[in-house]
Amino acid sequence: MFGTFRDRAMGASREVVRRTALARQPRPEGVSGPPLKLLLAELGALAGRGLPREVPHHIAHNPQPVMLLPGFGAHPGRMRRMELALCAAGHEAQDWGMGFNFGPTEENFVFLMRRVGALARHYGEPVALVGWSLGGLFAREIAHRQPDSVSRVITMGTPFSGDRRANNAWRAYQLITGHTVDAPPIECEPSKPPVPTIALWSPRDGVVAPRSACGWPSERDRAVAVRCNHLGFANDPRVIAEVLRQLDMDH
Repeated sequence: MFGTFRDRAMGASREVVRRTALARQPRPEGVSGPPLKLLLAELGALAGRGLPREVPHHIAHNPQPVMLLPGFGAHPGRMRRMELALCAAGHEAQDWGMGFNFGPTEENFVFLMRRVGALARHYGEPVALVGWSLGGLFAREIAHRQPDSVSRVITMGTPFSGDRRANNAWRAYQLITGHTVDAPPIECEPSKPPVPTIALWSPRDGVVAPRSACGWPSERDRAVAVRCNHLGFANDPRVIAEVLRQLDMDH
């Protein structure tokens, strides 16, 4: 028993060393995230300072099932304000059903694909996927794997374009997940999903570089600038209004 405990302790120690080394990797030359002043401004967004108080009143022209996918390290509760606003507008909105988002695994992708497929069958129509930051990468990959179950993808501050280190969170991501940002434990298709794909991005984003979240025309169908912080994508009424508008739009 002592030997087993010692082996586990040594294994855990080696894993800590390995993950720490991942977190200390140098950023590639010529790649950078948003400036420090924008990153510091995220603290104000976390406290809710500067956000409009009123969530827009809206009646959906095209009520539909919608699934919300949280960002890295975030709980679905962070997107609760958006979920309630979508439901009030007439959409069938719900979270992704997995709690905190601590990165991709084969198991959680299997779960998500089954969940999206089940929702599409339940409602008799494809599901719109709205993903914040890393949640948007999940949404794009799900749409690649089962496009018949997905009506559209809306990403919010998602780093889908260019170098995955063009943000201020990649070292924390590698420390927590144990893999590099460009070598996830699942195979990912980097091209535009075969469904309408809308990228919401912000020039005020303090975590993800705007160019990475906006992408190039070949990587998405539409790109829309929203003036919010990265953390504000989850609950800023201006973002919620834009998501509602995009859900109403024809493909």
